[in-house]
Amino acid sequence: MYHTAARVGLVKKRVRQRQRRQEKRALYILSALCLLLFISLVGTIGAFTGSKHSAALSVYGSILLHEEVGGYVLVGVISFTAAVIITVLCSKYRKRDKTNDPKEDAL
Repeated sequence: MYHTAARVGLVKKRVRQRQRRQEKRALYILSALCLLLFISLVGTIGAFTGSKHSAALSVYGSILLHEEVGGYVLVGVISFTAAVIITVLCSKYRKRDKTNDPKEDAL
């Protein structure tokens, strides 16, 4: 039979384990979404560039002088937005991990 303090410690330990499992699951989902976003962005570039102007677009697309440069701008905006979201989520998880008391982990 456990005392009250021991039971509370076990409950806190179990809660932390569940939170870590949920955070890992969220990171796996974010990684899969990033991969899907990357694949879709590559497809978008392929759709906008076409095969006849691919050599010319590699030069003009970087300086935004070609008329079909909208795909590059779209990819840049989406990539930047995804990077900001991922950075905010990672910093949020890092702050949450720092707030956990290491003394509680030892129980």
